[in-house]
Amino acid sequence: MKLNKFGKVLILAPHTDDGELGLGGSINHLIEKGNDIYCHAFSNASKSLPKNLPKNILEVEFNNAMKILGVPKENLTIHPYELRTFTYHRQEILDRLIKIRDEIKPDLIFLPSSTDFHQDHQVIAQEGLRAFKKSCILGYELPWNNITFPTHCFIVLKEKHIEKKIEALSCYNTQKYRTYLNPEFIRSLAITRGTQIQVNFAEAFEMSRWVWD
Repeated sequence: MKLNKFGKVLILAPHTDDGELGLGGSINHLIEKGNDIYCHAFSNASKSLPKNLPKNILEVEFNNAMKILGVPKENLTIHPYELRTFTYHRQEILDRLIKIRDEIKPDLIFLPSSTDFHQDHQVIAQEGLRAFKKSCILGYELPWNNITFPTHCFIVLKEKHIEKKIEALSCYNTQKYRTYLNPEFIRSLAITRGTQIQVNFAEAFEMSRWVWD
């Protein structure tokens, strides 16, 4: 089945780099198809950074990365939650998600998968499903946080989409020490997911909810 134009696509990212990591290639591909992409990140994770770095450095890196993928800056929002504190703000986050839903009215939502065990990711996955339960929802893969991952859905990508994903993630200079930002890992995961469906490259998703109208 061909990837069609959904219209408005919303990405819910617990932290500023999660959207690019989970579906950077698909973001670029969806924009090529004429979709409007919105990304809401819920923390800039500033407390995880060395004290000598600017507090907003991850926001700058996020904006630069999304620009490479083709997402306009006016479609990007960062919410002010501290790293690893989302469980204390669960109701407030749900209220924000409902407000986002009513403002954007997205046709497709991407969020962390239900098998993601990071505490912040779990909150966004669970409250996102509550807020958008009448919508199409796909959960993206972050293997370092997934003990298991159900590959219900695949988006077929070309090499140019993977190159854009790698280029976008290279904007995160503060995170380059992390093994999952290694270009070889990013490419090899895309090849692995592609091999599962007999194509060169793909990104895989959990189908959390699918609504046909």
